Amino acid sequence: MNLFLVDGFYLLAAMLFVGGIKGLTRPRTAVRGNQMAAIGMLVAVLVTLLDKSILSYEWILGGVILGSLIGTLLATRIQMTAMPQMVALLNGFGGGASLCVAAASFLGLAGADGPLGLVALVAICITLLIGAVTLTGSAVAFAKLQELLPGRPLGFRGIRGFNLVLFVAVLALAGSLISGSGDSSTLILLTVLALVLGVTLVMPIGGADMPVVIALLNSYSGLAAAAAGFIMGNSVLVVSGALVGASGIILTRIMCVAMNRSLSGVLFGSMGEAGGPVMDADEVYAGKVKSSSPEEVSMLLESARRVVIVPGFGLAMAQAQHAVRDLADSLERRGIEVIYGLHPVAGRMPGHMNVLLAEAEVPYDKMQSMEEVNALFEQTDVAIVIGANDVTNPMAREDKGSPIYGMPILNVDKARTVVVVKRSLSPGFAGLPNPLFARDNCLMLFGDGKKAIMELTAAVNETV
Repeated sequence: MNLFLVDGFYLLAAMLFVGGIKGLTRPRTAVRGNQMAAIGMLVAVLVTLLDKSILSYEWILGGVILGSLIGTLLATRIQMTAMPQMVALLNGFGGGASLCVAAASFLGLAGADGPLGLVALVAICITLLIGAVTLTGSAVAFAKLQELLPGRPLGFRGIRGFNLVLFVAVLALAGSLISGSGDSSTLILLTVLALVLGVTLVMPIGGADMPVVIALLNSYSGLAAAAAGFIMGNSVLVVSGALVGASGIILTRIMCVAMNRSLSGVLFGSMGEAGGPVMDADEVYAGKVKSSSPEEVSMLLESARRVVIVPGFGLAMAQAQHAVRDLADSLERRGIEVIYGLHPVAGRMPGHMNVLLAEAEVPYDKMQSMEEVNALFEQTDVAIVIGANDVTNPMAREDKGSPIYGMPILNVDKARTVVVVKRSLSPGFAGLPNPLFARDNCLMLFGDGKKAIMELTAAVNETV
């Protein structure tokens, strides 16, 4: 294909990528944005496949068939509750693919075409480092989200110093490769150390900080792809990787602000550190927890003017989004205002709750951000919390020894009455007790989230 046409189609693909990301900034345009990005990727793939430098399509065809089968299987079998784990895996696959491209380029091109140029060597080293860190870091994130590893921060004394030594060693090996004094053994050692670095960077991060880590690893996978684009001389890969990397960093920054964390804390694996002892669960609850029933809660709702529903990971686990929508419809038929209060890190990945509620066709204008809904809680009659443990925990405001101290939360405790739908008093993903459960204005509605909400809806309808 003519080089001018190739560059023109790559430019079109890049414009579709930018338009797609722009569309993803708003729920109403998200589907169209996703479609634009998909068309852009199709254009880029087709143009690349028509490149005259491709001599054989057998391996490409085999990869397409195998990848399509795996992707279809994952898309149809993975539950919504497991989406954070799937996102973590996809980030890791992206980093692993870039890592393989870099290694193959060094081992293959150097021998075939003589010494590699400076730009190619720098790009290979950057791709190796970022790709390896993304691969193993995402694997650790997956294991924590899947509860194969404990969700709390893990590590050992001096882990930050260990990470620094690893990073310096990787840079030294990269310098050796770039200068031309390194060989394939240097490449292997660099890759191994970078893989270890990915593990030790993510292990100390856990609990409520995991959504931030997922956003950061997504950025890493984009940066690795961009660096791989320099190796291959593929401009559209550079552009698309840079877009993913930049948007991932911006999202990470937004999530850090929402968590009251520092970006350097994420980058160097120093999040989730406590400043002192955390309150014991028995001390927090001290026999003050009050259990309720759907009938009692329905009587509270009967006289309410405004109800705020606060979804969390418990809603996702119970697949209760449609039941919640039915409850809201029943309340609105009685003239009660119903809105949804969404914390930016509720669930286990950015936007988790937005996706669930959109699946249940909850109107976008009823989904309020943390800043918007916090201004309304003092004028709210009933706040219904469904599994949103960490993002409603007053420890973030009151307990300086808590790992989540300083994190902005949804101030549901300021509502006239708080109803918490939960299976038990077990802690959330951060592993912390929640003093909210023992507050005078809090009632616990124990049980499976979906079943409890359906029973509450039935009780509300009976009072009509």
